[in-house]
Amino acid sequence: MSTTKKTDEHPLANILINVIVPVVILSLFSKDPALQELLGKAVRPWHLGPVKAIIIALTLPVGYGIWYFAKTRKPNFFSGLGLLSVLLTGGLTLYLWNKDGTVKPDAGLLFGIKEALIPLMLGIAILWSQRTATPLIRVFLYNDTIFDIARIEGRIAELAAQPGYAKLLGGATRLFAASFFLSAVMNLGLAQWFFRGFDAHAIDALEVYNGIIAKITGWGFAVIGVPILVFLFFTLLRLLAGLRRLTGLADNELMLPR
Repeated sequence: MSTTKKTDEHPLANILINVIVPVVILSLFSKDPALQELLGKAVRPWHLGPVKAIIIALTLPVGYGIWYFAKTRKPNFFSGLGLLSVLLTGGLTLYLWNKDGTVKPDAGLLFGIKEALIPLMLGIAILWSQRTATPLIRVFLYNDTIFDIARIEGRIAELAAQPGYAKLLGGATRLFAASFFLSAVMNLGLAQWFFRGFDAHAIDALEVYNGIIAKITGWGFAVIGVPILVFLFFTLLRLLAGLRRLTGLADNELMLPR
């Protein structure tokens, strides 16, 4: 048990390295020194230009993901998703940036699709996994680190309530998947909002692009993450209510002590 605690990824470290620090880097480092001088604005030591800024911003979470895997020798699901998102951002950016310093005009739509892709795929995977021996809801939400699964399923067997139990888990799975579909829609909408009015042929298009990515990353954590957590909490409450009805057990009997 102690070994697991030592190697588990701290959620604050994940947020800091995958969200906060890249946002700060993209916001502060993206200004082009030559462009600043051309516009008669002050050049600061941290003005590295949009290319160097996005390389540094993307390298940090990629390096962290590799370091974590090398240290623990085990994959972390959420770090893996973060790493995939970073690689998609980098690859898409390379495609969208033109050699003359402009950006392709469909940047907003393509970046929005990229942002929506991961939660959309997760939602589909959660629904599909319901047909397998290892439904993903048992990995994320209904698992033996939160619920006393052995006691619950023992009581279900005693009461011959398996059909109701399967129906309850199916409903919870659909609610859980819906939270990711909601995230996909909100991700797409957020990208469209921040890219509105973006001039892909402006002299500072790359710098502005990095600034938009920073805003999407920062605001996405609050605007999308908080509602999804609320949605998941609602799913948990519905699951608890159904388990109480099926088993007659109280919440402190259904859930393990924290």
